[in-house]
Amino acid sequence: MTSTAHSRRPAPALSIVSPQVLSRESGASLVEQIVRSIESRIDDKLLRSGARMPSIREFAESHQVSRFTVVEAYDRLVAKGYLESRRGSGFFVRERAPMTAAGKPRAVDSAPQQLDVVWLVRNMFRQYPTQNSPGSGLLPAEWLDGELVANGLRAVSRQHQSLLLNYGNPQGSPQLRQQLQLKLAELEIAATPEQFVTTAGVTQALDIIARHFTLPGDTIFVDDPAWFLMFGSFAAMGTKVIGIPRLADGPDIDKLAELAALHKPKLYVINSVLHNPTSTSLSAAKAFQILKIAEQHDFTIVEDDIYCDLHPGAAVQPATRIAALDQLNRVIYLGGFSKTLAANLRVGFIATSPDMAKRLADRKMLSTLTTSDIGERVIYKILSEGHYRKHADRLRGKLDAVRDKTVRQLERIGLEIDIGAPAGIFLWVDARCDTNVLTEKAMEQGYLLAPGSLFSPSQLPSTRMRVNVANMQDSGLLRFLEREIGKVASRA
Repeated sequence: MTSTAHSRRPAPALSIVSPQVLSRESGASLVEQIVRSIESRIDDKLLRSGARMPSIREFAESHQVSRFTVVEAYDRLVAKGYLESRRGSGFFVRERAPMTAAGKPRAVDSAPQQLDVVWLVRNMFRQYPTQNSPGSGLLPAEWLDGELVANGLRAVSRQHQSLLLNYGNPQGSPQLRQQLQLKLAELEIAATPEQFVTTAGVTQALDIIARHFTLPGDTIFVDDPAWFLMFGSFAAMGTKVIGIPRLADGPDIDKLAELAALHKPKLYVINSVLHNPTSTSLSAAKAFQILKIAEQHDFTIVEDDIYCDLHPGAAVQPATRIAALDQLNRVIYLGGFSKTLAANLRVGFIATSPDMAKRLADRKMLSTLTTSDIGERVIYKILSEGHYRKHADRLRGKLDAVRDKTVRQLERIGLEIDIGAPAGIFLWVDARCDTNVLTEKAMEQGYLLAPGSLFSPSQLPSTRMRVNVANMQDSGLLRFLEREIGKVASRA
């Protein structure tokens, strides 16, 4: 017979923060890291109101930090309204009423937070350690060349102060646009400086183009799977977003032709080279067929080539850009440097016909006037001095060094990789389970995954997920995946 004392024993304390989350090399203190991690779990409803926190002693021992650190972290969380202290019982997650803009509490939404595009983007900006973020789209900071960027900033700071204090050119830095002309010439795309418009990354470029070409109710085609952020952005404009199934060598051409005849899209946004999330590239045959269908049904192709510099070149691996075939008549070409230089350098560009460049520059002025001339001057400095090419070579070498190892590790623990890509950052893997559920479990352990449902306009549950090969070097992450995938296999 169970004793009363035993039946009233409090439930075991929850595992709140994975030890791998805490980094003594991080710029943030251990207290700040603990507070931030617990806040995010409460905000995302991974910790429910009333849940008992580990005792100060338990937390300190399990995470190998001092009790003073835990006391200060818990005190901060109490002061911020995340926890409450119950004398003699410990610390508990406090029921928090979300605040309206007027500062008045509103009803608490008891439903768990849905995994959607905004969820992933928000968590990407919570600064998880790189090794804990296989769902991120960025390379590890230690792979990038901070000194290269710093030298560019120092050089720009020594220029005449008037250049630093005024607006930039609405169409973009003339020097940078001249340099971009040379860059595209290497890809066999002919463009004059007047055909470029600089932007705050490819994200703004897509926004400008979609607002120029579409009205509410119009249709935009995207690949399926594809880069998730544009789905929500386009839908917020009132457009209909339709996915075209992506195969290993490009889109399903029969489906593209069928849907184009049915929906008469205004735009088709496509990654031709190192497609996100599969890292596959477009074949020459598919590129010609896409251009032919676009001409037949009169829609514009938007070619997003943000991963351009991570491809080793057509001489090493086949890769066809539609803009090279079309020469910027029906194709609008996009590029940028955030993936290879620094995410904080939001410098991208649009290359198009001269007349369209003027129209898109006007559209840009209506929303942001100009983009950062300082950032554009830094990019110009790096490109014009010849250092960027060697830097891109080093990044490709580092990716090549970890890609095969990562593939072997993932296959060993039961993940299936049926779409092999010889270059790029990503793998598109099949976990053979609902990756939304897997992602929620990973969050509890301090790991950020990117479930496949987010990469389709339908947002339906998927067994797929995107894996960043550069961020898969943490042994704890591999053990977590092996354990969870093993559970799936044992039930099969």
